[in-house]
Amino acid sequence: MPFQAGVAILSVMTGFGCARKAEPPPNFVIIFTDDQGYNDLSCYGATHVNTPNIDRMAEEGIRLTSFYVAGPLSSPSRSALMTGSYPKRIGLAEGSRFIVLLSNDKWGLNPEEITIAELLKTKGYATGIFGKWHLGDAPEFLPTKQGFDEFFGLPYSHDIHPYHPRQKFFHFPSLPLYEGDTVIELDPDADYLTQRITKKAVDFIVRHRDEPFFLYIPHPMPHMPLHVSPPYMKEVSDSIIEILKKENRDIDYQTRKALFPQVIKELDWSVGEVLRTLEENGLNERTFIFFATDNGPFVGSAFPLRGKKGSTYEGGMRVPGIMRWPGHIPPGQVSDELVTAMDILPTFAYLSGASVPDDRIIDGSNIWPILAGEEGAVSPYEKFFYHRRDKLVAVRSGKWKLHRDGATGLELYNLKEDISESHNVAEDHPDVVERLMEYMEAFDREMSDPSMTRPVGTTEPKSNQP
Repeated sequence: MPFQAGVAILSVMTGFGCARKAEPPPNFVIIFTDDQGYNDLSCYGATHVNTPNIDRMAEEGIRLTSFYVAGPLSSPSRSALMTGSYPKRIGLAEGSRFIVLLSNDKWGLNPEEITIAELLKTKGYATGIFGKWHLGDAPEFLPTKQGFDEFFGLPYSHDIHPYHPRQKFFHFPSLPLYEGDTVIELDPDADYLTQRITKKAVDFIVRHRDEPFFLYIPHPMPHMPLHVSPPYMKEVSDSIIEILKKENRDIDYQTRKALFPQVIKELDWSVGEVLRTLEENGLNERTFIFFATDNGPFVGSAFPLRGKKGSTYEGGMRVPGIMRWPGHIPPGQVSDELVTAMDILPTFAYLSGASVPDDRIIDGSNIWPILAGEEGAVSPYEKFFYHRRDKLVAVRSGKWKLHRDGATGLELYNLKEDISESHNVAEDHPDVVERLMEYMEAFDREMSDPSMTRPVGTTEPKSNQP
């Protein structure tokens, strides 16, 4: 039996597609920031930022120290979150002409895929996304065609616009801001994105407080270039402000790096607004809220991990993960069990009573036993795979992680003893290297088998499709 098919079947057996005991279904909120590192939260040890609201989530729920996204860049990571599948399985390990999807890309999330939003709509959920999509900007790939009732935000990153420093190479059009399927602005002022997205998210909660809802808040920040609203600029030095006043539309990416603490502070404020709105509307014990980021940092810190955004070292794909559901997830938990963003779809399916079609291979698993603090609950992953673009680069199994094209060739790390991946022990453990290489070779074969993968969405005529 192919490994991933086995995972899908095991997931069903452990509650993946089975309704839990009769209780009102919870609301679900996902807050997904952009390029925020493992060390960019106070509760993960950061001293360069302050995140009291996110820290409160961790205190009142569970903080995951081995939480992974399934790609080190935006589009792959988001595709895995939405579908529960490795990006390579669904053709979105990269864009059609770049490492992520760009404006007017011919590729996008295949409408035949089943997203979290589509799954929850089968159980009567209202669904909304406010923020950055980045899974295709053609009309057939927009969120409203992928299970979301409401969409306010950007189809891709906020730097995909005519003022990009490499515009002569990219030739980007104006950045569209969407309301539903309609473009309502071009090149919106990025200083106000966090504020506007938060306002829309809070309004969605209030309007749907009497019915089950799924709210997805994928913030564009702290992706470069960094922006904050005017109240948060009050804490920025006069010298930085004077430089930024001269920008016009030629954005000073380098100087804006200094805004990072303020950007994180405003994102933490946004989380606080969501928490406040849930509490004021009596929704605390009815709402499962999940905070994470799409990949490692560009500006921030992944300490003590090695690597950043785009890397398959830990700093590129191991990210903060916090989940809170008062009365259901015991407070104050810290878990080092390996879990991933691919597990969100099957876990939400279990908690809502929804089912995934039996013929669909899902790589994630229901991790509710871990979140609920059940005794003996362990990671569902015997193997976890790391892709960089379309290439399988590394695998983790238990404490061992093997890079087969590391900086010095084959690299083996004991992550329990060497979380920073600084001591290559491949020569000391040839048996482990051989076993992990076999895992990678088997997964390569599986990902080359059309019966085990699903086609990427494309705007090309069928005769030209990959």
